[in-house]
Amino acid sequence: MNQPVIPRRLPLLAIRNAVLFPHLIVPTSVSRSTSIAAVEAALATEEKWIIALTQRDSGSSDPLGKDLFEYGTLAHVRRFVRLDSSLEINLQGLYRVRVENIQNNGRFLEADAYESVVARSTSPEIDALQRSIADLTERVQELTELKGTGNLVRLVQQIQDPLGQIYLLASLLSLDVQKEQRLLEASTQDELCKRMVEFLGYEVEVLNLREKISTQAASAMSREQREYLLRQQMRAIQQELGSHDSGQAELQQLREKLISASPPAEVLKESLSELERLEQINIAAPDYQVLRTHLELIAELPWKFSTEDNLDLERARSILDQDHFGLSEVKGRILEQLVVMKRNRTARDPILCLVGPPGVGKTSLGASIARALGRRFERMSLGGLHDEAELRGHRRTYIGAMPGRIIQAIRRAAARNPLLMLDEVDKLGRDFRGDPAAALLEILDPAQNNAFHDNYLDVPFDLSKVFFIVTANTSEAIPTPLLDRMEVVRLSGYTDDEKLHIAEAYLIPRQLQTSGLEQELCRFNNDSIRFLIRRFTREAGVRQLERVIGRVSRRVALAIEQNHPVAPDLSPTVVESLLGIPPFPVDARRPALPPGVAAALAWTESGGDVLYVEAVSLPGGREIQLTGQLGDVMRESAQAARSFIWSQHKSMGIDSNFFEHSGLHIHIPAGAVPKDGPSAGVTIAVALASLWTSRSVRSDTAMTGEMSLTGLVLPVGGIKEKVLAAHRLGLRRVILPAGNRRDIAELPEDVRLSIEFVFAETLQDVIVAALEVDELELRRQRSVS
Repeated sequence: MNQPVIPRRLPLLAIRNAVLFPHLIVPTSVSRSTSIAAVEAALATEEKWIIALTQRDSGSSDPLGKDLFEYGTLAHVRRFVRLDSSLEINLQGLYRVRVENIQNNGRFLEADAYESVVARSTSPEIDALQRSIADLTERVQELTELKGTGNLVRLVQQIQDPLGQIYLLASLLSLDVQKEQRLLEASTQDELCKRMVEFLGYEVEVLNLREKISTQAASAMSREQREYLLRQQMRAIQQELGSHDSGQAELQQLREKLISASPPAEVLKESLSELERLEQINIAAPDYQVLRTHLELIAELPWKFSTEDNLDLERARSILDQDHFGLSEVKGRILEQLVVMKRNRTARDPILCLVGPPGVGKTSLGASIARALGRRFERMSLGGLHDEAELRGHRRTYIGAMPGRIIQAIRRAAARNPLLMLDEVDKLGRDFRGDPAAALLEILDPAQNNAFHDNYLDVPFDLSKVFFIVTANTSEAIPTPLLDRMEVVRLSGYTDDEKLHIAEAYLIPRQLQTSGLEQELCRFNNDSIRFLIRRFTREAGVRQLERVIGRVSRRVALAIEQNHPVAPDLSPTVVESLLGIPPFPVDARRPALPPGVAAALAWTESGGDVLYVEAVSLPGGREIQLTGQLGDVMRESAQAARSFIWSQHKSMGIDSNFFEHSGLHIHIPAGAVPKDGPSAGVTIAVALASLWTSRSVRSDTAMTGEMSLTGLVLPVGGIKEKVLAAHRLGLRRVILPAGNRRDIAELPEDVRLSIEFVFAETLQDVIVAALEVDELELRRQRSVS
């Protein structure tokens, strides 16, 4: 009966591309962390024993028990050298073992090992097999480069153990892993000898055939043709194996595919010429596969095939409304294009750039537009792309060359007029390998893309029928020449009411289906949805809202499975019990602002935001300190605001000692977030006026606008996003430049009605509105104090 080699579990070393035989000493390099840990565990014991087990698949980087053979060798770690990230060890094979119960203990694999003895025999058949092994070994040595190693048979026969002789011979002949493993798994001496005879016989047959092929090739060569040795040998192999005809048949199929693809006449002529050259190249030549892959790409591209556009206006409107709520501007633009395409079949497709904060549906909108038009949809992300060749392809002279992403997308779409979405164009990189934005100039230019040149394809391809849609979080990061080629459509953030509708119509049904819940078991009402929107999210889009809804549905499902079901009608109280304390307060605005603090409205690539400008006086000195990771433009705005207030200090009743004997420190919290832009100028001026007049700004008031040194308030961008941010935060009074009055019309009606707007032409207007005091009262307050 098999017994464990030792009464405890042993560390296990998974070996790739080799088999360790008993009685042999083999040097091994160990680099995987689990393997290093297993060796270290073996070295920590007195016996230094470890199980050496071969992987079934050498490509597995983290093998489990099912990935290893059942039979291996118990080994002794004789020597080890520690390098930077690996160990160099010598393993001495001891016994053949059968391995069971392989497990990972968290650091390395370990298992139980049972000695598996090979049954020996002294029959005449064994003697005959051993003599056959000796004869075949001598023949192998004659036919290979092992001639210089001396008499291989005598070398092997120096080992007394006949099993050890076969194991040593197997290691010297470099058999493949599967054959070596079969030798190790042989349970009897008779079986082991027979397998060795089989493997040696196969080696002799292959070597004889190779010698025959070499002789045939050499006889057909003159002195000048010797450089074609490998090509002649492969031709002889093809004739021996009868594979020449099948290769010609495949090339004939490729010819038919090229013709049926109907590329332009020049492209077809060049392709057929290349195919004729391919027919003359040996299949083993380096250029063969490169040229064939290139021709297959040409044959698979949709040179003529286009899908038929569905120009049904009502169907398109229904699909767009079904998939997305709101977004009226971009939907209207698509319907306009449908009408143009219906009236003018030769009209070019527009190149739209959807700009908006994350989570408002830019990417998913592309798929909906494709469905509405009846076109095939392909998407590629450009975020972090810094190699021009990723778009334009690599030249075929490079190893591993591939076509660019544009041609690959056309190939996948199998139509020359797909809708191709280029996501996150504002996050393109640039380095020494080229500028991807420059490559996009040709791709997105209607005057050039009808003959787009991909370096790998190396023939012009018409992209004029492709409907390109580009997305970005902000247009400021897009190079001006590239932006000039696109029609920018801005997508603003959603109001609370819009988020409520989106959650009811789209997010909740999708998350309930994902969690496997029926609507009767998990019913959200308006109060609970608004509770999630206001207390668990602070975003312009709905991405985080969907995550929170998904978390609620999963916890409801978990409670049901654990026989602790919650009430199906989810009130805010039930939601809070499921999710815990909300991360955002009921009213996130500051309840009361001390003098020197004012709320500014900002516009970022994530949507609108509210920032508080804080200013304090510093006794002594006249320096101004600016903190909060402010950019150069914002620093200049702070300097201009201080200069304006200083120039107007008499009319505002501010003591000149503040400027002559006091320093100033301006800080904008969220110091880890970089901030820049001119729109905080009026807010900084108001904060300084509040500080030096000791008058507080109303806590429900926020403002935005650029200021001039003479006190004019200049219009700024992003008004809709800024006002929506103020509305989300509970600020109900907003001071805007008079030049932005027209932008109020873009706001949803419920937002317009719930916010008091004050329009200012000068900084004096802003200060009076923010501090709620006129100029005379400022003077009186200053004189009294």
